[in-house]
Amino acid sequence: MIVRTAILLFVLVAVPLTAPLEVSAQVAIRGETIHTMAGPAIKNGVILIRDGKIAAIGSGDAIAIPAGTRVLEAKVVTPGLIDAHSTVGLTGIFNVPHDQDQIEHSSPIQPELRAVDAYNAKEELVDWVRSFGITTIHTGHGPGELISGQTMVVKTAGDTVEKATLVPARAVAATLSADAQKADRGSPGTRSKMVAMLRAEFIKAREYRAKRSAAEDGKAEQKDAKKDPPARDLRMEVLVDVLERKLPLMVTAQRSQDIMNTLRLAKEFEIDVWLDGAAEAHMLVDEIKAAGVPVIIHPLMARPSGELRNFSLETPGKLRAAGIPVVFQSGYEGYVPKTRVVLFEAAKSLANGLTFEQVLGAITREPAKLLGIADRVGTLEVGKDGDVALYDGDPFEYATHCLGAVIDGNPLIGAPR
Repeated sequence: MIVRTAILLFVLVAVPLTAPLEVSAQVAIRGETIHTMAGPAIKNGVILIRDGKIAAIGSGDAIAIPAGTRVLEAKVVTPGLIDAHSTVGLTGIFNVPHDQDQIEHSSPIQPELRAVDAYNAKEELVDWVRSFGITTIHTGHGPGELISGQTMVVKTAGDTVEKATLVPARAVAATLSADAQKADRGSPGTRSKMVAMLRAEFIKAREYRAKRSAAEDGKAEQKDAKKDPPARDLRMEVLVDVLERKLPLMVTAQRSQDIMNTLRLAKEFEIDVWLDGAAEAHMLVDEIKAAGVPVIIHPLMARPSGELRNFSLETPGKLRAAGIPVVFQSGYEGYVPKTRVVLFEAAKSLANGLTFEQVLGAITREPAKLLGIADRVGTLEVGKDGDVALYDGDPFEYATHCLGAVIDGNPLIGAPR
């Protein structure tokens, strides 16, 4: 830890204000290469951060660093990385009951479960993923039940969930794979039953919405003798949000028939869906493109067995070539520490069809767009949050170290590897 801390030097420097642009700042970052993801990389660049926001960015010759400014230096600087799907904060680092809140098995359908009620901002696993430059995560209830709960978007800083949260409710997590099937005559036990149960819930939600609207409009039929809205139902309220496209349904589906079932549900109920996992997406490129559905691809270093036995390392490249939005995730594991490192998972695509720019974009700019937070993070631009990752070399080389991360202008060092 001492060695890693020493690598990231926080020094006070006085630089003559001879550059044409003079901007006050609390933090300055010098990078031999700065990948802004909003344009070409900047060589020997400088980023100035003031009040948590990027105040200036450009070449070192064009931007002066005010005297007394805290300065960080790195060979390679990128936007803070974004993990497009995780359970970190609900899953913990020790894999014991008290730090495992990612799944509730008492019922197959529980959209009312809120991630914000379970997220632990002080979980050590949060610090650990930040140590790789990951500053934002889309996290929440994991796969394993038909509808396991809601997800949220948080930054990997802040000692309370309120301070960490960017979006308190971002999606509803569902599973259409063998992971959500029950044994010993439990329900659902087959794929047909899973889809039937989902359809039934959305039909109920439609009826709940109709009754509520009728009562609010004073147009309830006389035979009902009810003008008051139906009693509040937390489950139905969340599913109505999905029907009204306020929340997407993020469906973990790996096999081709499960992917097609997901697309069929999206069409029938006119809802927004995100494909999560999608191991056999390379078999259905045309269908996914026609549906206009984004893909949060499964971790590429996962074992090619079970539901993932037909996955291909070339799938992200094929999806992107077809114009399908694709982003990377750390995912959910059934063993310690129940998460991977999205930086390493993305790196696998460098040898399988994607360029450096495309891969880095898929863990910065593109997930920011998907999650609806591109106005704040994902690229390094003036006015956006001061979320930055610093590396001593190519971030996709395993031997490279993340020197630290800056979140909202605050320099932070994560847990050691």
